Amino acid sequence: MNAEVKDYVTRKVNELIEANSCCAEAKEAAKNWLEAVGTEKEAEASKNLIAELEADIMPIDGLIAFAGSEAGAQVFGVEKAKEVLAHGQELKDSGAKYCDCAACAACEAILEKKEALE
Repeated sequence: MNAEVKDYVTRKVNELIEANSCCAEAKEAAKNWLEAVGTEKEAEASKNLIAELEADIMPIDGLIAFAGSEAGAQVFGVEKAKEVLAHGQELKDSGAKYCDCAACAACEAILEKKEALE
């Protein structure tokens, strides 16, 4: 991984860790990756990070389905769920593939550099 990619991914990994919407598993994988960069554990940590991000990033159709469900209403509250549903539909209509929350945006940015990490 060249220095430019390393700096970019490091920034995005830090954004992921700081995102309120980031799950504990992704935070752990991100922190482990930061600790492993430049060591013999980097390749394994990169593989684990990629796998975690691919599992966690929310496809736009999943966001829409969740926001429109009873579970979404329980998590977000009824009014916020309606807002998230409308926002998700706007994203989909504009061609977005994923949720645009801070965690998903960081995941998407990191995954765009997946080949450089492997």
